[in-house]
Amino acid sequence: MNQDFLHFSIRFSVLDSCLLNKINIGFGPEEDDALTTGAGVPVGDKLNVMTVGPRGPLLVQDVVFTDEMAHFDRERIPERVVHAKGAGAFGYFEVTHDITRYCKAKVFEHIGKRTPIAIRFSTVAGESGSADTVRDPRGFAMKFYTEDGNWDLVGNNTPIFFIRDAMLFPSFIHSQKRNPQTHLKDADMVWDFWSLRPESLHQVSFLFSDRGIPDGHRHMNGYGSHTFKLVNADGKSVYCKFHAKTDQGIKNLTVEEAGRLASEDPDYALRDLYNAIANANYPSWSFYIQVMTFEQAEKYPFNPFDVTKIWSHKDYPLIPVGKLVLNRNPVNYFAEVEQIAFAPSNMPPGIEPSPDKMLQGRLFSYADTHRHRLGPNFLQIPVNCPYRARIANYQRDGFMCISDNQGGAPNYYPNSFTGPEDQPNLKESRVLLSGDVQRFNSANEDNVSQVRDFYTKVLSEEERERLCENIAGHLKDAQLFIQKKAVKNFTDVHPDYGARIQAHLDRYNAKGGNKDCIRTYTQASHVAAKERSNL
Repeated sequence: MNQDFLHFSIRFSVLDSCLLNKINIGFGPEEDDALTTGAGVPVGDKLNVMTVGPRGPLLVQDVVFTDEMAHFDRERIPERVVHAKGAGAFGYFEVTHDITRYCKAKVFEHIGKRTPIAIRFSTVAGESGSADTVRDPRGFAMKFYTEDGNWDLVGNNTPIFFIRDAMLFPSFIHSQKRNPQTHLKDADMVWDFWSLRPESLHQVSFLFSDRGIPDGHRHMNGYGSHTFKLVNADGKSVYCKFHAKTDQGIKNLTVEEAGRLASEDPDYALRDLYNAIANANYPSWSFYIQVMTFEQAEKYPFNPFDVTKIWSHKDYPLIPVGKLVLNRNPVNYFAEVEQIAFAPSNMPPGIEPSPDKMLQGRLFSYADTHRHRLGPNFLQIPVNCPYRARIANYQRDGFMCISDNQGGAPNYYPNSFTGPEDQPNLKESRVLLSGDVQRFNSANEDNVSQVRDFYTKVLSEEERERLCENIAGHLKDAQLFIQKKAVKNFTDVHPDYGARIQAHLDRYNAKGGNKDCIRTYTQASHVAAKERSNL
């Protein structure tokens, strides 16, 4: 691993590239073990408050106490609105195959090149204290510290997603979180949204399959999910998808195992990852791309930028690129994992976004939420600092600016004096676009064909049965009219799919259903009558 990065991470001795080289945060001489306040003032007694007499009141002048309590009162920062529970580690990416014919990014410059990386794994809907073994997609976010700035590939353990239009993202997440009145997870909310948006069928089917509960973070794949664009040194572009295949092998937990671990060891996945690295059993993933030319994209039978669908591996086979290896645990969880911030908008020259609507929405949203959660200068936090690149721009000031603020250099551009210049040779590739400006409805862009293939061709008979049982076991807690809408969608995929789920639901409902469930939402009578006629 890059020793500069290791020193940087462990000591928080920030590098010149971050313009923080004059600051050594939180550390005095290593041989000095004297306890101090946050201001560095030595503390004579850390065990007893200052009072008037042994039983008297506290004194305002007890700055040791007020310093300690004031900091304690402000320890917590807002948790991530999604992906709050997570684990992270550090390592390197090594190029094993040449793809420079597709991409000029320095991270892929030559075979054997190593780039420092950070990866954060997470669940999606749960809070920071939730169990690692719930049925939920897993975040698989990768940060590559390249010489041309940080590249963040912010993916999941699934190659697809629930929705294809970014406008729906806040509502989708709200439906997966807690009911605003009861503050309980609510099957009505979850399945009502999914049943009204049938483009979710592919991801829902993956989620309730055996892969919906990975056996820790080491035994799952990672995917960039979106379609990206690669640009080579000659300015020629192709579309691509990124894949990270676990070298430890796919392993999943049964529903029973996951339930037991949720109560006995809710931090199971975090513990498994940390212990493996601590014992020098370094996890790794083989890194691949799929490539599609612009001409192929024009002729493809569906929208190649639709994140609810995959690209056929038969038509677009995996091309090996390199290896991701994690070989260092965080020295401090808060500093290096809680504060790490990934943004899909961080793309060095050679990697660009595609017209994928979900990706386009994320380009804004992720950096924006980091500014809310961590502050406008979150990129000055050591773990987020693009320390292998030189930061030179005209951005200044802001809350918690801890650099030298680029000194007295001009803070406007253009100017007649000095400062960084833009690099015309590094402009984004040219794109020819045309079309009407409108809000286009993409709800019914073939939501079933690939799900049908997944159900009939990918899953075995035993896996199909477990899938249907898992879906029914969750869907049974939703109201009957929502169950009917969901079953209709599954039936549209394949009659057997819907019939099996309905059979399981019939058994649950014959027993009286979930009588303990309090409903906070009821359907208007005219809406209910209309939906009954449709069903």
